[in-house]
Amino acid sequence: MRKSIATVSVSGTLPEKLQAIAAAGFDGFELFENDLVACPLSPEDVRHLAADLGLRIELYQPFRDFEAVPADLLAGNLRRAEHKFRLMSRLGADLLLVCSNVAPYAIDDDDLAAEQLRLLGERAAGHGIRIAYEALAWGRHVNDYLRSWRIVRMAGHPALGVCLDSFHILSKGSDPGGIEAIPGEKIFFLQLADAPRLTMDTLQWSRHYRCFPGQGDFDLAGFTQHVQNAGYRGPLSLEVFNDVFRRSDTARTAADAMLSLRFLEDGSAPVLTDFAYVELATGPDGDRLRRLVEVLGFDRARLVEGGDAAELRAIGISTPDPAKAAGHAAALSAPAEAPDGTRITFSAREPGDSTIDHVALTAPAAEAALWCRCVLGLRPHESLDLPDPYGLVRSRAMTSANGRVMVAVNMADTPADLPWQHVAVACDDVVGMARRLRAAGEPPLRIPANYYDDLDARFPGAPDLRGTDVLYDRTYDHTGDGEFLHLYTATIGRVFFEVVQRIGGYSGYGAANAPVRLAAQHGHKMRRE
Repeated sequence: MRKSIATVSVSGTLPEKLQAIAAAGFDGFELFENDLVACPLSPEDVRHLAADLGLRIELYQPFRDFEAVPADLLAGNLRRAEHKFRLMSRLGADLLLVCSNVAPYAIDDDDLAAEQLRLLGERAAGHGIRIAYEALAWGRHVNDYLRSWRIVRMAGHPALGVCLDSFHILSKGSDPGGIEAIPGEKIFFLQLADAPRLTMDTLQWSRHYRCFPGQGDFDLAGFTQHVQNAGYRGPLSLEVFNDVFRRSDTARTAADAMLSLRFLEDGSAPVLTDFAYVELATGPDGDRLRRLVEVLGFDRARLVEGGDAAELRAIGISTPDPAKAAGHAAALSAPAEAPDGTRITFSAREPGDSTIDHVALTAPAAEAALWCRCVLGLRPHESLDLPDPYGLVRSRAMTSANGRVMVAVNMADTPADLPWQHVAVACDDVVGMARRLRAAGEPPLRIPANYYDDLDARFPGAPDLRGTDVLYDRTYDHTGDGEFLHLYTATIGRVFFEVVQRIGGYSGYGAANAPVRLAAQHGHKMRRE
């Protein structure tokens, strides 16, 4: 299917947006009115630029507050429409998006809405243009896709159809199965957007928190399948309003957008069994890093000389079919590196269970989560905002189907030189490991006594960990009863280690202790300086 994206989904001027959209491999785009109005190029110049880039203008949008209005307002609305039709002819665009009316003067009358939309369709047809009518989730009266389809059906004009937008449908909790009752030829356009599950005003949710497929919590694969089952054969188009994307690199955002659509179409994922190894550059602290790895008993660490600082360079992941896993990434035209530059390699399973519990990467959270989901097939868990002394760390855990490959992706508003790459090493005696690290001259991060006072209040019967610098967490929930003990080493270069001990059914990451760890890292950094 053709692939399209709304110009509002990426940052930059209109020419910059179109160049990035074309470079990412899109076939066309939705031209957002504000992008054209602010552009010094004439409509004819925009048309020629799009053609030179191999792009088709799939849709011009939005046209607002047209239908179900008092008679004295209809003439003005038709005059506005005629202006848009002439503009679209200059652009070479032949499909106009009409949003359901949100104005307070809109009349709750489907017959009137159908009559006025039929008139609009007649005017549009005279210009060779079609109308795609969309039910906004916050429409004054028409806020459900089945009602918008009923009105289109009542209007009965060949130039009038519906636009289906995944956000407007799924954010309301509507059943998308009803889409299959709409004839495919009357679905004029499909707009796709994912979103995290949030409890907030729907308009604000839509305007600021939409994201690309695979970055949120909606079932877009199931939604898209319903639309295809109805017989829709038009483009898959992304319409994403997101504050972060609007200030992010245009080319990178467009590339992520295309990756999300390819993954949505493909739907497959590699089978991952475990971590095989991590590769660490030693930097100038090679002796210290080697000593720490030896004390940890970390047999899955591969150290390579060089680099200006110790850092995580690569992650090896075991899979029954390394070639197939690598081919999956290639088929998506996805980079072989995670968004923070960490190289990923696939290998046949090495003997024995891995001592790598999980790894953490730092990158724009949505971007990293998309890459992990599309390329590695990891399943996202709840996104968390973790307090840091100088801001927030937004973190999201992602796991393989068997739970053995666990990656935490983090994005922080803290100083750029504070490291976030880390490797968690499994251990069956964290307290003993803390003693060995101290004896080797590499004591764990210092944890304040106040933490242990609070621990006694939160978890009656918890082990006495004062003086060990070991952190503790416990769960009693649907995942099972379990305990979690963990410690953190000081940072070497750009990387640090976590040592974890899981007891019982604990499956988390000790997120409740993250603010203490972050404060301890800041404190350690300040003491060194």
